[in-house]
Amino acid sequence: MSTGTLPPAGDWICGISVKQPWTTAIAARAKTIENRPQHWPWRGWLLHAGQQIDRTALRLPLVARTIRGRELPTGAVIGVARLTGCHQDPDDSPPCSEWVQPGRWHLEFADVQELALPIPARGQLGPWKPTEDLVAQVLQQLPNLRP
Repeated sequence: MSTGTLPPAGDWICGISVKQPWTTAIAARAKTIENRPQHWPWRGWLLHAGQQIDRTALRLPLVARTIRGRELPTGAVIGVARLTGCHQDPDDSPPCSEWVQPGRWHLEFADVQELALPIPARGQLGPWKPTEDLVAQVLQQLPNLRP
């Protein structure tokens, strides 16, 4: 499939904004889940570093080890990850990951690809539709990315 025949953005690629340092932990392929307050039925690609940094998270040993030596860009797409599922851990069961927050929905990521250069972009809470131009910029760095 050539770039010209890809379905429109929003059909196969969607934005998800995540505060730093969590975004970098996902891009580093260490954090395979993202905690959210509600279920997400959408599946597809994109990872956006939101405008904010969770300063408290920077002091967590798990986070500090994962992001050591990495930049924490904000307001940019820093990679893509395929959102493959969304679940909650059953009551009284062990957590599915060391990154979970109990009682939250866990978005499951796979096929993470970090961009060599962050692409400035504005996102929003919840899933958002990237512009065709933003998708084209991502595809310049990841030409083999496909639905």
